[in-house]
Amino acid sequence: MEQKYTVNKTAMLFILAAGVFGILNTEMGFIGILPYISENFHVSVVQAGWLISLFALGVAIAGPTMPLVMSRFNRKHLMVFILALFTVCNVIAIFADNFYVLLIVRVLPAFFHPVYCSMAFTVAAGLAEPGEAPKAVAKINVGVSAGMVAGVPVSNFLAEQFSLSASMAFFAVATFVVLLATLIMVPSMPVTKRMSYGSQLAVLKKPMLLASIVAVIFLNGSIFGVFNYLAEYLSSVSGIMPALVSILLFVYGLCNIFGSMLAGNLLTSRPLTSVKVFPLAVAAVYIILLGGGNIWPIMGIMVIIWGLLGGINANINQYWIANAAPEAPDFANGLFLTAANMGCVLGTTISGWFIDGFGTEYVVLGGLLFCGLAALVVWGQCYNRSMNPALA
Repeated sequence: MEQKYTVNKTAMLFILAAGVFGILNTEMGFIGILPYISENFHVSVVQAGWLISLFALGVAIAGPTMPLVMSRFNRKHLMVFILALFTVCNVIAIFADNFYVLLIVRVLPAFFHPVYCSMAFTVAAGLAEPGEAPKAVAKINVGVSAGMVAGVPVSNFLAEQFSLSASMAFFAVATFVVLLATLIMVPSMPVTKRMSYGSQLAVLKKPMLLASIVAVIFLNGSIFGVFNYLAEYLSSVSGIMPALVSILLFVYGLCNIFGSMLAGNLLTSRPLTSVKVFPLAVAAVYIILLGGGNIWPIMGIMVIIWGLLGGINANINQYWIANAAPEAPDFANGLFLTAANMGCVLGTTISGWFIDGFGTEYVVLGGLLFCGLAALVVWGQCYNRSMNPALA
């Protein structure tokens, strides 16, 4: 069951969203500085890429395990520990002169990434009034989107204009500020209703939860299977200049934020309708791109719509799994993070096959495939959930 806390709700939601921002900023920001890491540490770009892939692997491994293990600990203590760990590791990264030291301090906090994020979703839902949980969770997803938007361009700018260490310092400052706010403003939040590990694992026997995990994999694959090739698509298919590509990527990220805000209202008022329509809306964008992806005005409009859908997607994913296992929220949110990462990897791989076989313009066929699979699973679930007023 969701646990209620007697705290300043507005302040808590802001701190949780800022904490998620700091953590996602650290995760995504390294994408913008891989060339500088390669040059500074005298390693290949592929080796520098380990900093991204091993971090993602750590999140995927820890997603279903670490939130479960730590679900019985005081929420504030966990927040302080994780933010301190990210801050310390980022400070070490500033002064690291060995690539493998950087790799260690990069990967270590990755295992606690799902703990903080899943806890943030759980606490936000616990702060909300009955029926208002999606709106509170949407505020946390705004922090996720903001971290993804800011991380890459800011880290790249700091490394280019100042130094690689300046980028690392930015990551450290972002988490340190939230750490101070947590220490000062967040009260002790012990878990008074503890569930045994066995009772939490038992939710894996629920067919609805297993189907929800599959749905999230397909939904995330439908978005990120194409988005991860967006820069290449804009350049080679749409013929857009590199400077404008960067602007469009930033616009996509900003629209993610607005999409997260919109999703909170949609999932509060019309959750089943929103989820059923979503894969169709994404499929419509891809169908338009098949015929108009090489036309600049159409592509610009589609990036805006697609960005909004990307923000809605993150909220739908979390909502769909959390509502399938409300009795084990931390574990469910950890499963959401793992399923989302699996969808990203699977979608990127399958869409990559379409690129290899037919060309970059047909990457959207991978997205359409996942839209179809997601629609089949989601519509079946919506029928079942419509039979249960608590989920409808």
